[in-house]
Amino acid sequence: MTALEIETPHGPARVHLGEADGAAAALVLGHGAGGGVESRDIQTAREVALAEGISVALVEQPYRVAGRRSPAPAKQLDAAWTAVVERLTGAELEGLDLIAGGRSLGARVACRTASELGARAVLCLAFPLQPPQRKGKPRSPDRLDELETVTVPTLVVQGESDQFGIPPEGPDRRVELVPGTHTLRQMEPIADAIRGWLPGVAGNR
Repeated sequence: MTALEIETPHGPARVHLGEADGAAAALVLGHGAGGGVESRDIQTAREVALAEGISVALVEQPYRVAGRRSPAPAKQLDAAWTAVVERLTGAELEGLDLIAGGRSLGARVACRTASELGARAVLCLAFPLQPPQRKGKPRSPDRLDELETVTVPTLVVQGESDQFGIPPEGPDRRVELVPGTHTLRQMEPIADAIRGWLPGVAGNR
């Protein structure tokens, strides 16, 4: 993996790039709110993609690079992500079909920006459909609209006991349930789900 630092409107982001020989597509993944790209499910997706001949870029948002624990506002996350992906697809990943995605918060960012960036498919690991209700507080609205804005093939890999709920399937959206909660701990079922979907959306030369 090659580490790159890419400037964004909200500070430098860091990218961990793995290039596959003869790749026709690239999987670009963002991390969740409370963790980084070292998350085991993100690393599992990376390994599967590289084994399938798909290049991979793991993106650390500027707030993480700066050492902050709390995520930036959604508009800043989207702007930084967009800047990174546009730079990559204009240079290191030029000419490759874009598969965007991420874990939890990163999946939301990927969904919100998929159309603008021309993604050919979207991979969501543990999409946080609806925040768990807090005692004495009204229930927060769900984020289904973020998934519904995606019009390209989408795979959601979700823990069957995820406390954030389970998104419904849609015309171009497959939902694969695996053992676990919002913290996906069993990697083999995750790898199987991604392996069964990724080649079909990766494009062929």
